[in-house]
Amino acid sequence: MASINPINDAELQRQNRNRTEAQKRIADATKEGVVVNYLIKEPKNINMNEIYNSLVISDNAKMPVKLRENKNSKEKSIMPISLISTGVMATMALVSFIVKKSAKAHLTLKSTQKLPSLTRNLAINEEVHQSIYQMVQCPNQKTILAGTGVLTISAMAFMGKMFIDGFKEVWVKKKEADIQKNLQENLIAVETQSFSGKIQITRSMLSDKANEFSEWLCAEPKTPLVFSRFNNRLKFMGKEENEKGEKSDNWEYFVLGAVTLFGITSLGFLSLKNLRTSKQYLEKYIEASKSKISEIISQSNITSKETDKINLQNMLQAIDAEPKYIKDELSKLPWAEAEKNKFIDEISFNTQKSTAQVDRAFGGDGTPKPAFYSHVNDYRAFFYNWLLDISNPLFRNLFIGITGISAVSYGGKVLGEGVKEVQVKKMNAETELELQQNLVATELRNFKAKKDAAIEPLCDEFYVQLQRGKPKQELKTIAENILFEVKNGPPFVYS
Repeated sequence: MASINPINDAELQRQNRNRTEAQKRIADATKEGVVVNYLIKEPKNINMNEIYNSLVISDNAKMPVKLRENKNSKEKSIMPISLISTGVMATMALVSFIVKKSAKAHLTLKSTQKLPSLTRNLAINEEVHQSIYQMVQCPNQKTILAGTGVLTISAMAFMGKMFIDGFKEVWVKKKEADIQKNLQENLIAVETQSFSGKIQITRSMLSDKANEFSEWLCAEPKTPLVFSRFNNRLKFMGKEENEKGEKSDNWEYFVLGAVTLFGITSLGFLSLKNLRTSKQYLEKYIEASKSKISEIISQSNITSKETDKINLQNMLQAIDAEPKYIKDELSKLPWAEAEKNKFIDEISFNTQKSTAQVDRAFGGDGTPKPAFYSHVNDYRAFFYNWLLDISNPLFRNLFIGITGISAVSYGGKVLGEGVKEVQVKKMNAETELELQQNLVATELRNFKAKKDAAIEPLCDEFYVQLQRGKPKQELKTIAENILFEVKNGPPFVYS
């Protein structure tokens, strides 16, 4: 087996450092003489083969197709801005048109179709706001004392909340720093595995390629073996192209589409069937309600008159009775004619109304003036009640109990959130470490694939030159440069 010594820059640098000044001058003079003799004295006998061999230059290497692509981005347009601006103004014009139509329609609407007037209800749901309202509305010793107490306890609660939240954030940050430190310590071993794996790949490739080239440089080239390398390569490439070019069958999509259409159609028929069944049930309900209405009308008397009015009104509105049906049925009531006609008019009016007036307890009396109401859901409300009546122990116990529960609940919630965040960060760090460990193999395969992509074309060129019958000395130069590329070429271990 012939030995091949790849070019070693580090070794040349070491030899140059160990030379004396005289030896350096002699070496430089020798190099100058070689250059002068080769490039100046013998300009007609320049041999480019050595350069081809040294740099492993192929005779016919084409540029990649992507190099000739020149895709320019399209000119940006301000059309979207114009459309948005115009669309906004068109929307405003449409709104104004609707307002105009609404104002015009309001003149011709019946009283039963108009919207009811609203009272502006101002909800006071915060205890601080309620206490300030009481101090402004009725300033006396109790309301001022209670309001001041509520403001004080609110400030105390705010500062306590700030302290607890800040303590949680500081604790979580310290734990996060410890977690990150441990993660970085563990990642050192992972990065070391990747680094050593890349070096091992380089050494293995150097050994394989050196042995492969030595077999050809130490013996006479065997043409069938040379061609077998290209035949296998072409066969593999053809298989890849067939695999890429082979189109998958589309029957799965047709089956999926047919199943989807069948499902849509079936569900559509099922929906229609359900609607028809619902309509039948609704008709049965209306018939039953009408029978009940006839029964109430036939059994109505002076004693049950008021109850019958409420029941009849609710049932007629529930079945959305027509005015004709209302008049025909209620005309059978055994009441005074005036009272009966008045009740018929009221029912007809209420069933035809598009809206209903909200209850006075919630919506006020309907005048467009502000109305205030309070609905407080706050622990400080119990403190306010206690300060209003300090002698009542029940108010005190309510405040202490509910405030204590609220404080313990909030503290437990913050503590739980802090522990949860720390545990989540720990699990995330472990997941990241596991991911990086799993990625070592992927990174090594990536490195090996890129190495092969850089080296295999050079090896192909070696076999091309071998098949053409190039002398062994020139083939040795090519092999040395390929091995140098394996050791020092991209992708680099340190990247």
